[in-house]
Amino acid sequence: MIKYTIRRLIQAVPILFGISILSFLLMTASPGGPTAALTLSPNMSARQREAVAQRLGVNDPVPVQYLRWLTGDDWMRRDTDGDGIADTSIILPLDADGDGEAEPPGNRKGVLRGDFGNSFFSNRPVIEQIKDRIPATLELGVSSLIVGLLFGVPIGIISAVGRGGIFDNVSRVGAVIFNAVPVFWLGLILILVFGSMLDLLPMGNRCPNRIGACPPLYDPIRIKHLILPTFTLATGLIAVYSRYMRAAMLDVINEDYMRTAKAKGLSNRAIWFKHGARNAFIPLATFLGPALAGLLSGAVVTERIFAWPGMGRLAVDAVVAQDFPVVMATVIFGAIATILGYLLSDILYAWIDPRIRLH
Repeated sequence: MIKYTIRRLIQAVPILFGISILSFLLMTASPGGPTAALTLSPNMSARQREAVAQRLGVNDPVPVQYLRWLTGDDWMRRDTDGDGIADTSIILPLDADGDGEAEPPGNRKGVLRGDFGNSFFSNRPVIEQIKDRIPATLELGVSSLIVGLLFGVPIGIISAVGRGGIFDNVSRVGAVIFNAVPVFWLGLILILVFGSMLDLLPMGNRCPNRIGACPPLYDPIRIKHLILPTFTLATGLIAVYSRYMRAAMLDVINEDYMRTAKAKGLSNRAIWFKHGARNAFIPLATFLGPALAGLLSGAVVTERIFAWPGMGRLAVDAVVAQDFPVVMATVIFGAIATILGYLLSDILYAWIDPRIRLH
């Protein structure tokens, strides 16, 4: 298992490089660029706009931009006067102020050393912005995944056991409806009904609008803020998990070991949830891993609707503003989450079924 995991992680390195190159090419090919949003003032001269572009480094050739993003630019400097301070660029000179003279580049360490640079608009380190947003996204994503499993798995098992019955038909229709309803429409309807008309739950934000830090997650106020976005994001998971669990359960419900468990006089709960569900979980494990990455992409819409301060909302704002460092950081983190998700699925196979061996 350990050797398999290490080998998969090593194989993920070229995949990440390929994703970063493709994403960087698509980003730099987008029209306008960040200078269009940063230089909206009609009083700015062409020289001033050019100076902004030079300062951001977006006018350099694409390979140069990618190299600087990947490896940084501190290694491009050298100490020419012996004072111990790197003051001259070895390569890639930049004209930061538009005066026609090349100044030495900054001291970015590059993505390979954990430095994603600063946001073009907030001028804050990108890694700090992500650290601020990840807890909110994990809070929403994990709670939605838990709700999806807690409701989807039992619904699928009960539907399979009572195949063709009232519960099975109702759950099947409900799964189709929940799977077909767009997330943004469902979120807006929930806000309208429970937030505006009934005034039972908050209509947005992660915590109340007040000075100071958010209360802990177990606080009833925080739970109220979490209910609507969690339900919105979990409905699709409930629909998918219940249908796949039903199909998997139907495959194992007539197996010999299930009949043996019945002959031994075990209770229905023990037969369905202990003996049958474990083997039925194998197909479901295929979706559990990628679901972790899918929650990040699905949360883009949900976080936007409910003004949830997470990674999805950060990614949307960065794409709209063409904030290249933030966009690339969210892409890389999303790719890492996807790779780890598929690796988790493989590990779950071996954990659920001891007959499966990973080599």
